[in-house]
Amino acid sequence: MAGPSRRTLARRLESLADFADPSPALEQYLTPAELAAHLCHLAGLQNDLERPVIDLGTGTGMLAIAASLAGADRVAGIDVDPDALALARENERTALEGEGAADGNDRAIEWLRGDVSRHPFATTGATVLSNPPFGAQRGNRHADREFLETASEIAAVSYTIHNEGSQEFVESYAADAGGEVTHAFRAEFPISNQFEFHTEAEATLEAEVFRIEWSSRA
Repeated sequence: MAGPSRRTLARRLESLADFADPSPALEQYLTPAELAAHLCHLAGLQNDLERPVIDLGTGTGMLAIAASLAGADRVAGIDVDPDALALARENERTALEGEGAADGNDRAIEWLRGDVSRHPFATTGATVLSNPPFGAQRGNRHADREFLETASEIAAVSYTIHNEGSQEFVESYAADAGGEVTHAFRAEFPISNQFEFHTEAEATLEAEVFRIEWSSRA
């Protein structure tokens, strides 16, 4: 599937707005434009954008919009937070202006309010993109597990972003659920000072990205 270059895609995504009042409980952080571009460029090279694409926990809509810009025709984003979905819709209008997506044609993204762990999707052959909570907040440990569980149910392939040190957990979970990690790479995840417990103007987390093929769903 031909699509924009990774650099061009990242530039387009830099226009997306961040959360004005993010929820620490939901660990709402803006997925970096460069990382979203890298992930969706790889998905395009693997022909994974030819399937329906579902962004679990879409937040600002970054990954769903990146997939659409990269050439995916059918994209949906789901989030439990209605304010996040309103922001995602606005970001779609901004990023896809001139491409017709905001006018309701086939490139439009479907935004759904719902809980990832109790999702409404009936498909078993999607490409899942997700930047789940890292589980950094108290009570959120292994919050990303629910996202992997849903990916294992609905995806032929998934791309998920996790906190540093997650490789053993992700590979073990994938193997137990009939999947296989085919690609894994590290990525920087800069976050701005958004919450009262942040002590620096900006910090950079080390993240890990995994592509999983769910063999029973391919």
